[in-house]
Amino acid sequence: MASIPSTQTSKPVSPTTAKQRMLKQLVCSDAPEQALRHRGFLRIAGVDEVGRGALFGPVVAAAVILPERVDVLADAGLKDSKQLAREERESLDAMVRAMAIAVAVAEIDAATIDRVNIYQATRMAMLMAVEGLAIAPDHLLIDAMRVDHPCSQTKLIYGDALSLSIAAASVVAKVHRDALMREMDLVHPMYGLASHKGYGTSKHRRALWEFGPAPQHRRSFAPVRVAEEGRSTGLLFDGLNDVDLNDVDENGEEAEWD
Repeated sequence: MASIPSTQTSKPVSPTTAKQRMLKQLVCSDAPEQALRHRGFLRIAGVDEVGRGALFGPVVAAAVILPERVDVLADAGLKDSKQLAREERESLDAMVRAMAIAVAVAEIDAATIDRVNIYQATRMAMLMAVEGLAIAPDHLLIDAMRVDHPCSQTKLIYGDALSLSIAAASVVAKVHRDALMREMDLVHPMYGLASHKGYGTSKHRRALWEFGPAPQHRRSFAPVRVAEEGRSTGLLFDGLNDVDLNDVDENGEEAEWD
């Protein structure tokens, strides 16, 4: 008897969801650091940022120099911060800070982002974090970017999912920025910052149209600019559903991009 072909089709997924599924297949290890140590580098700083795709607040970067032995972090599940729950991130942040040779965090505010653009602001934050390290690195492992620093550098695509040093920087930066957003939520409770951390969720965009932007909103970003212009012309909510910056969930957990 001939089989009846299935009429079911797989549900399409967004590019962000597809990327997250791919990243979960990668193994985060100290292999990149071991390769660099084989070449003679000893003080390797992992560098990463968070908040690049947010509508509100600073972009935050961290630089972390880990010791040579990092088995405890690997065993604890250290990886890209976006793949970790809040409790896991905060536990790993404490572990990283306790065992790291050096840690530094830097912020670039919304006004500067609007002035120089988000790409340059991200590079500025990364450079400030590297320069803030108490011990000068002899090599930088950076997630998908390079910075204006004389130290030798490796630009590692998907670095926060492949390198423990970059993952450590990712966790430190995200824990720092998330805490900052919870503090700002007390000042601006109407936007829901504690839940979405300033990313462009539908809840956040509707609050922008209802209340207007705060001083810490990035006015060079389309959803903020359009909401501000709409309020000034009286066209509230016109075109709201047409404005989209990132593919995010309501917690902003998938909003960051490289």
